[in-house]
Amino acid sequence: MWVTQPSLITDTESLMAAQTFAPRTHELQSLPRERMIELVEGLGAAKSAQDVELAMTFQHPEMELRTPAFNSHAIGHAANAKTLAGFFKWFPDYSVDLKGYANDHNSLTAWAIIRMTWTGDHLGVTPNGEQAAIPVMMQFTFRDDLIASELFFFDLADLCAQSGVSVDAVHDRFFPKTHPC
Repeated sequence: MWVTQPSLITDTESLMAAQTFAPRTHELQSLPRERMIELVEGLGAAKSAQDVELAMTFQHPEMELRTPAFNSHAIGHAANAKTLAGFFKWFPDYSVDLKGYANDHNSLTAWAIIRMTWTGDHLGVTPNGEQAAIPVMMQFTFRDDLIASELFFFDLADLCAQSGVSVDAVHDRFFPKTHPC
């Protein structure tokens, strides 16, 4: 079951993605809580060190990563490595401070504070260069003693506000209008 925190979702597209997302059809594995936390903390440490290669060691080869705020969806090691490498170009000081966990037999929800500085002139906006601190919620599933999926929620409007960029401009780049309404 996917759990969302509506207070962290600021736009209709993200809410719709959260309501319709389910891990791809594969056998999910029941793991002890301690092992789930060990895998998630290992992945968090690898990402905080911007170590893409190390991050892949915690992920199943068919790992699915979805980040609704960025309209991003990656499946498999190659796509996840490319996604993380691109993310670290934009946010080279990314770090995650895991705060707590809740789990059932085959999934783990974690909440955390991420800190990151948006760099460069991405998406046609120029950030202010200040580090943002954003609350996040992540939902993980497991397979073959590795992370099989991650659903990563954060408030895009909060990131934009702290980074000094227009949320409307950024949103329009991630979610291009496909209809005249």
